[in-house]
Amino acid sequence: MDNKITIEFLDHVAIRVKDMEASIVWYEKVLGLKKHQLPKWGAYPVFMFSGKTGIALFPAHLDDTELDPESKNVKIDHFAFNVTNENFEKAKNHYTSLGLEYKIQDHHYFHSMYTKDPDGHTVELTTLVVDESDVYHK
Repeated sequence: MDNKITIEFLDHVAIRVKDMEASIVWYEKVLGLKKHQLPKWGAYPVFMFSGKTGIALFPAHLDDTELDPESKNVKIDHFAFNVTNENFEKAKNHYTSLGLEYKIQDHHYFHSMYTKDPDGHTVELTTLVVDESDVYHK
């Protein structure tokens, strides 16, 4: 009996945010994600999707102890959306026009652009700069 599973795609990453509406607006304006809410779930989570991939926004519990955002201890470090080379170049102009701070890193196989959302989550856009067969194994 073969119990090996195959993952189709990353569905979402769930993040806690201070201000749901501000985060919804930011992800729409900066990344062009589309808001999607399922009525039977109530006010949250609010999904922000590009196709079938995205994030799920949940309200932060502001009375809980705050985590050090600079800590490299166990936590989600960042999440990444893949874009074409063309859209990577467009994102540079878009981020600049919005006045967002960002940094670019060359990862040999990928180029990545990092910025912070309103809650300080690191959001990456990444683009492949070599043939995909040099990176992905099927």
